[in-house]
Amino acid sequence: MTPISIVIITLNEAERIGNILRDLSQQSYQNFEVIVVDSNSEDDTCQIAASFRHQLPAISVHKMSKRGVSLGRNTGASLAKNERILFLDADVRLEADFLQKASQLLDKKSLKVAGVYMNADHLKPWFTVGYLLFNMGIFASQFLSPTAVGACIFSSKSVHEQLGGFDESITLCEDCDYVNRAKKITRYQMLPLTFRFDPRRLQQDGYVNTGWKYLHANLYRFFVGEIRDNKIRYQFGHYHTQKK
Repeated sequence: MTPISIVIITLNEAERIGNILRDLSQQSYQNFEVIVVDSNSEDDTCQIAASFRHQLPAISVHKMSKRGVSLGRNTGASLAKNERILFLDADVRLEADFLQKASQLLDKKSLKVAGVYMNADHLKPWFTVGYLLFNMGIFASQFLSPTAVGACIFSSKSVHEQLGGFDESITLCEDCDYVNRAKKITRYQMLPLTFRFDPRRLQQDGYVNTGWKYLHANLYRFFVGEIRDNKIRYQFGHYHTQKK
C-alpha cells in the first residue's frame, strides 16, 4: 500500500498530543512518517511530541514562529516525503486499524482526496445525535459542493501543490474550500470510516452557539463567499490553555 505522510498541526496541545501519537504507534499499518507542525506553543507540546521518537522513528517536529491552521498544514505538506498525505488535528483519536483500512479504500477507489466521518463513541447521547446529523450533511454534500472536517482529511502532494495548498487568507471553513477546489480537478469522496474528535469546543462555546456559528458560516459562504479577515470569529487552539 501507498506510504503516508501524516501532518499534525498543534497549538498548546501538551494534554492531548500524546494520545494521537500513541494511536499512530499502535497502527497495524506502519508505512508512514509523522510531521508535527507546531504554531509556537507556550507549553510542552513540542517536547512531548519529540519524546515519541523511540515509538515513531519517522517523526519530526517543526516549530513555526507564526500561527495558523492553513499555514501549519501547508508547512507540513511542503515537508512531506510521500505522495499521500493525511492532515490531522492534535486532538483526534484513531482506531488501530484506521490507516490500514483507509489505505486499502484509497487504493481501491483510486482516490487522491477524501474525507472521514466523525465518531461519537464514548460521548453523551446528544453528541451522538449531533454527530449523526452532521455526518448525514457531509455525506450528502460530497456529491455537489463538498464539506469536510479538517481534523482528518486525506490528500496527495501533487493535488495539494496544484491547488496551491490551503488558502491561508481564509479564517473559517478553509477545509471546505480545500475539498471544493480539489473536487474540480480530481474525484472526491467520503470514506466509510470514522475518527474520534474531542468535543471541547462544543463544550466551551455551547451547543447552540456552535451550531449557529457553523450555520452562519455556511450561509455566508453560499451568499457572499469564503470567510476572510475574521468576518466570523473562530479561534485556533484550545481557549483555556491559551489563557493560562
